[in-house]
Amino acid sequence: MSGLELCGLAKRFGATVAVEGFDLRVAPGELVCLLGPSGSGKSTVLRMVGGFERPSAGTVLIGGQDVTYLPPERRPTSMMFQSHALWPHMSVAENIAFGLRLRGLGRAEVETRVEEALATVGLTSLGKRRPSQLSGGQQQRVALARSLVLEPKILLLDEPFASLDQHLRERLREEVRDLQKRLGITMLFVTHGQDEALSLADRIVVMEAGRIQQADRPDRLYRDPSTPFVAGFIGTMNLVAGDVQEGRLSAEGFTLATPLPDGPALLAVRPEAVEVLPGGGPGRLHRATDFGSHAVLEVDLPGGPRVKALCPAMPALSPGDAVTLRAMRWQIFRDDRVVLRSADVEVSAHA
Repeated sequence: MSGLELCGLAKRFGATVAVEGFDLRVAPGELVCLLGPSGSGKSTVLRMVGGFERPSAGTVLIGGQDVTYLPPERRPTSMMFQSHALWPHMSVAENIAFGLRLRGLGRAEVETRVEEALATVGLTSLGKRRPSQLSGGQQQRVALARSLVLEPKILLLDEPFASLDQHLRERLREEVRDLQKRLGITMLFVTHGQDEALSLADRIVVMEAGRIQQADRPDRLYRDPSTPFVAGFIGTMNLVAGDVQEGRLSAEGFTLATPLPDGPALLAVRPEAVEVLPGGGPGRLHRATDFGSHAVLEVDLPGGPRVKALCPAMPALSPGDAVTLRAMRWQIFRDDRVVLRSADVEVSAHA
């Protein structure tokens, strides 16, 4: 197994900066997801790792070897694209064998490795079929087998399940995760789907405007986002502008004690950390939706924002009822950085 190191990676297209100051280490056997909105630079990073884009600056190291200027065919990588890109006139086995034959491997070795790759992805009996005779999920498995058969040190995946329906996408990403763990292969996976990243990755790199906003474990990204962008991008987050005066933060329907100096602040509260109490407050219930296992309440605040709260059961409230909101766990941001967490206050209170 080999690790990946990206140092000061940058890519500019004329005056447009696609990626800037990108530093990342991926440990051997680690699965890292690049997550961000369209245009954040995640696919550009992947293409630079694979050799399909030349960096404007920085270096790409695989297993300690500088591969920055090597062409794709000379890198120990394999890339799986969103499109299956299978040759329609070739059988499944021939599609998988194509790259091996380009490398000049003997017929017996090619056949052995193709059989092993088919078994790895659960398609042992389908080697003689054409791609048109397969389902979308089976075609994607063929594309994965074609990448794995080259025995890459780093497997690169660029939104490979984006064109599939939700149920098939969920099943395939579970299979890829199980396969990655079994083989111990290092993977760099690009997606714009939060659920996909949260369920697949050992670590997630959240990107915005070509830069890393935060790189961390999925649970830490969700529970402890370091910037307002990450807070609003990962999961559902209530972001409410407020003001600190004399040790208290007032943010529309929320008030809480804080040791911060006076000034503007941004309060971040997850829906599951919002307690909704009937009456007494400035909030008005807009809608309550019963999902069986839980209920989601939407509350309108006087200044305009609408807050979501997740409750274990449907409350005895009707649209238009006055409610009070209480933040049980929260973060406060200033100047695009987290400056205080409820956990920090709890620790200091018990110190």
